[in-house]
Amino acid sequence: MSTRVIDEAAKVFADPMSYADEAKLHAALSHLRANAPVSWVEVPNYRPFWAVTKHADIMAIERANTVFTNSPRPVLMTAESDELQAGVGISTLIHMDDPQHRVVRAIGADWFRPKAMRAMKVRVDELARRYVDQMLATGNECDFVQEVAVNFPLYVIMSLLGVPESDFPRMLQYTQELFGNDDAELSQGASKEEQVAVLLDMFGYFTALTTARRESPTEDLASAIANAKVEGEPLSDVDSVSYYVIIATAGHDTTSATISGGLHALIENPDQLQRLKDHQELVPLATEEMIRWVTPVKEFMRTAAEDTELRGVAIAAGESVLLSYPSANRDEEVFDEPFRFDVGRDSNKHVAFGYGVHFCLGAALARMEVNSFFSELVPRLQSIELAGEPEYTATIFVGGPKHLPIRYSLK
Repeated sequence: MSTRVIDEAAKVFADPMSYADEAKLHAALSHLRANAPVSWVEVPNYRPFWAVTKHADIMAIERANTVFTNSPRPVLMTAESDELQAGVGISTLIHMDDPQHRVVRAIGADWFRPKAMRAMKVRVDELARRYVDQMLATGNECDFVQEVAVNFPLYVIMSLLGVPESDFPRMLQYTQELFGNDDAELSQGASKEEQVAVLLDMFGYFTALTTARRESPTEDLASAIANAKVEGEPLSDVDSVSYYVIIATAGHDTTSATISGGLHALIENPDQLQRLKDHQELVPLATEEMIRWVTPVKEFMRTAAEDTELRGVAIAAGESVLLSYPSANRDEEVFDEPFRFDVGRDSNKHVAFGYGVHFCLGAALARMEVNSFFSELVPRLQSIELAGEPEYTATIFVGGPKHLPIRYSLK
């Protein structure tokens, strides 16, 4: 057994600003992969944890889902936020372990299977066209994140859930408050009390939706959740709301980050954009490369259920490990030239959707949205460049660009 390694570079995981500075982030992650792939992290305001940065180790932990559990600490948050969330009682799929996880996941699984995705494709393609048309109508400049990328996936996931279009702006506010609370601009300096108020407001909204769908079911995912039964019993209000929250939020911010970060990568790599224009059959591979490149979900946590070890490092029962997906997706042992954006990269064993029993439920939908959007945009794009400095979200959980000012011409 090796001794506990503490490397200063691992403090990057608890610093939201590090994810707003890609160069700084990846310098730290490259250093950790090479020198301290399993590193003990102690920083103020957070309970200690192990940081795991190698692709193979993250895959091994995801496979060993009885040794490394999601509960009680599924994501990295401050000790105060850990207590706050436990007090509110929200329990989503990312908080659960088998057998409960398997049963609850099954409620929504049919809505994301290939047959359902084929039925959704018409709507997704139509929305992609609507937003590219809107870019054309806007003129030749926009903030791509705020005007396009946050809205397109929001409309898709809300259409699937069956939320009325008049409530979409409210849903956008919920997701930005939930995932943006480490970013001063997105959280608008929200206090803990204000964050609780957002959670309670969201709870009230989705509780009312559950009641409505139980009284009058419709052909949408909200009705499937509202009327689902586990062991013969309907889901509790908290469990129903938790399900809506994970679908509405995870299906939104992650995809908008991929689309905006993917476009930024194409602008920075004009040779790859030209290659995609010349070979539009590469869009599915380009989609995977964008997902790898951006890796919108920065981490999940697992907790050791028993004494175990990783790379000869002893991990005691009750200790937590952080799985760094951006690090795994730049692992030199897995990816040829990992810091090269390559729209034709094949094979691409990224872990941006996780792995194993917790593999992202909405992965097929996310892929389809990215694919539909760039299939619509790329053939119509005559020119594109930055019209200002891109800005990335300060976060430690989910994020990507928050401003991408672009200048373009479309046909």
